[in-house]
Amino acid sequence: MATTADFRNGLCFNYNGFPWKIESFLHVKPGKGPAFVRTKIRNLTTGRLLENTFTSGVKIDVIRVENRKYQFLYAEGEDYHLMNNDDYEQILMPKNNIDNVQFLKEGETVEVLFHADEGLPLSAQVPSHVTLEIAHTEPGVKGNTATNTFKPANTETGADIQVPLFINEGDKIKIDTEKGTYLERVK
Repeated sequence: MATTADFRNGLCFNYNGFPWKIESFLHVKPGKGPAFVRTKIRNLTTGRLLENTFTSGVKIDVIRVENRKYQFLYAEGEDYHLMNNDDYEQILMPKNNIDNVQFLKEGETVEVLFHADEGLPLSAQVPSHVTLEIAHTEPGVKGNTATNTFKPANTETGADIQVPLFINEGDKIKIDTEKGTYLERVK
């Protein structure tokens, strides 16, 4: 058992019969009344994000979790097929349980969060930086490289992103998956 003093980003715990993961939290000590913790927690079964307030000192049931590397094979409807490269075990992961799924391409390695006691996959995380090819964007105009202006582009995975004016179709770019932003052009 843990208390609200043990809260940290990424902590997994049972709450109302479901596994939850803390996305963000803030300890609040008002001038009048008891202290509390304002949190954003994600349901690891449904993927739903919930804003919840815990009074300070409340006990929570922490879940022991493990991260394992899996390779994304292919998508079939709303399910994604992932394979462990060590023992070739395959699992199905619902689309809404994969963070930043719009940047996931076939063959990419993801980190799958497992419930250590039950051996159940809970969620998957795309790497923080990925390299994708631009599938469609308007052509760049010569001389438009001095300003910090962006234009819309579509990547090979179907994700829409804002890129600088000098990026053209077929260029490979590095993307920050957490923010969904362009980082640099890859040669």
